[in-house]
Amino acid sequence: MSSTTATPEKTGQALVSRSDLDRGAIRKGLIDLVGAGRVCTDEAALRAASVDRFKKYMAVNGIFNGPIPAAIVSVTSAADAAAVLAFANEHRINIVPRTGATATEGGLETIVPDTIVLDGSAMNQIIAIDETNMTATAQCGVPLQVLEDETRKHGLTTGHSPQSKPLAQLGGLTATRSIGQFSTLYGGIEEMVVGLEAVFPDGTISRIKNVPRRAAGPDIRHIVIGNEGALCFITEVTVKLYRYRPENDIYQGYLVGDMDTGLAIIREIITDGFRPSVCRLYSEEDAWQHFGNRCQNQCLLAFVSEGPAGIAKATAAAIEQAVAKHPHRLFDIELIKHWFSHLNWGQAEIDGEQQQMLSEHHLGYTTEISANWSDIGAIYRSVMSRIRTEFPRIADVTMLGAHSSHSYQTGTNLYFVYDYDIRCAPEQEITEYHIPLNAIIVEEALRHGGSMVHHHGIGKYRTGWTECEHGSAYYMLRKLKEAFDPNDIMNHGTIFKA
Repeated sequence: MSSTTATPEKTGQALVSRSDLDRGAIRKGLIDLVGAGRVCTDEAALRAASVDRFKKYMAVNGIFNGPIPAAIVSVTSAADAAAVLAFANEHRINIVPRTGATATEGGLETIVPDTIVLDGSAMNQIIAIDETNMTATAQCGVPLQVLEDETRKHGLTTGHSPQSKPLAQLGGLTATRSIGQFSTLYGGIEEMVVGLEAVFPDGTISRIKNVPRRAAGPDIRHIVIGNEGALCFITEVTVKLYRYRPENDIYQGYLVGDMDTGLAIIREIITDGFRPSVCRLYSEEDAWQHFGNRCQNQCLLAFVSEGPAGIAKATAAAIEQAVAKHPHRLFDIELIKHWFSHLNWGQAEIDGEQQQMLSEHHLGYTTEISANWSDIGAIYRSVMSRIRTEFPRIADVTMLGAHSSHSYQTGTNLYFVYDYDIRCAPEQEITEYHIPLNAIIVEEALRHGGSMVHHHGIGKYRTGWTECEHGSAYYMLRKLKEAFDPNDIMNHGTIFKA
């Protein structure tokens, strides 16, 4: 098993194409399959498609230092995807699947020359809203916000609300094992997906039927959910629906003295069986960036209870009782309501972030991990200590904090947040700041028995620790890759080390 201090030595490094076709022949083959109108070879579009938000500072400065893909292919059906994958498999051409393109961990980077970016955004039809069986079925390119807006017309909700909700699409959300801001009640995407359709590298189209549960062998949904495009291409997803009752929402906010107190309160609420939709704890530093001196240099607990009126009231009462056992101050719930109404990011927010990066040479990143209740506090303390004492450019770090935002019967997550001023060339920002900060957090999570990633996916920047994450279970993960993608054409370097 790999050491917890291993680093992804080949991360982001360009590899040699194994294809028997050159760039021109790849493009011609794709045009023959799907038509010229659905094969994009525009150089600006190809450069943008070579990265995701992990390299956002380099990209906004016009620097693209990896191989530029040969083409972006827009597919409109599972049959299209099957044809493109079979062509790529025959000629050993690397494929990077994508839909909404909101990935943050390098999973969309093209590290192999003449890669094909397989884009499912044009598969954007909502197939069915089934009010009897409480499900919604949609193609992979349907934006989550569009699906949510449609379900609300029926008095229903998906319950899924990641920050990327206005832009993220169903295929990518499923492929990255995403989670939303209301997960403590509704769960992650893996608990929402009922059935799906996916296409494998040899062109095989597989459909997992929609049933509430079955014991017919292992749950094969999980071969697909979270595969990050390293095993297959998702074309259709069916998710659960829930009653939408915003009139019953109850907001609560409290200030407590430290993270250990906040974690103890959350643990009591969750292990006693209550499930607020929002259950968040912000460190002093992280709370400050949202609310300034209103938090009085204390940690912030924020809750939303929802559902049928009786359940919402009982949950809110249990929260109040748990908090009352510890020193605390009430926090203005109108501030919390306003905060939650502005959490999601659309294109306008991304454009604003890009302008700020260019003008101020400043940005922020996050690394999210999870651990059992007995370990999470130690991870928080060790990460904060190591970064403050070991990170060589600590003087450039303008904010270092964390928050817990997704809790479970056995533990919770921590979302480490770090902002910094960039005092180096744009092409050095990743190696000078983001990679070493990310590495400390990953190492400490693994050292204390936690998971190195809670919901953003491994991508191409945590692959150096994949074996350490899984231990002896890595055998099963590796066998999936060997079985479903023996020619290693699917998103080379994602999940599995390049």
